[in-house]
Amino acid sequence: MTALFNFQSLLSVLLLTICTSTYMHAQFPSLMDRNKENYFVGPFWKCARVGERLSPWVAGACFVMAGVEFVG
Repeated sequence: MTALFNFQSLLSVLLLTICTSTYMHAQFPSLMDRNKENYFVGPFWKCARVGERLSPWVAGACFVMAGVEFVG
């Protein structure tokens, strides 16, 4: 089953995308900022913004998803 049809997997993929985009933006800020209007890089730039501005909530969601994966 793909991650699009399983809600828990979709949330895991979304959290991983946010965390990865935030990390990449911290390492290479000019690469993402320069291409933020690009149709391919733009969504990752937006995910990086979400990760930077809502980092406590994203971290909490990661811990919850890790707990759910560990128990279930």
